[in-house]
Amino acid sequence: MTDAKMALLELVEQEADADLVREMLAFAADRMMDLEIEAKTGVPAGTRSPDRLNHRNGYRDRNWDTRAGRIELAVPKLRKGSYFPSFLEPRRTAEKALVAVIQEAYIQIP
Repeated sequence: MTDAKMALLELVEQEADADLVREMLAFAADRMMDLEIEAKTGVPAGTRSPDRLNHRNGYRDRNWDTRAGRIELAVPKLRKGSYFPSFLEPRRTAEKALVAVIQEAYIQIP
């Protein structure tokens, strides 16, 4: 968790530019996907545990179009079953998805 906070702080401390919002959205989306995958697998990435429910199996590329621009996501794949990020629901507008990501990120940060 500390690494995630440090990465976010580094993004905020950068000079203001057009890509800052996209980078922050990409960071929040990656973090959301990590949290959702941890819930599905039962343990964080890179951790060995007998309580593991599933395993990661690479990534697939997906573009996410928002008002801030196109964000390239690496969506994790699972060995058993499937995973589709909650903020990329098929019939959800990008604007609603953006609000959902920000709200979830705000709730998850202690």
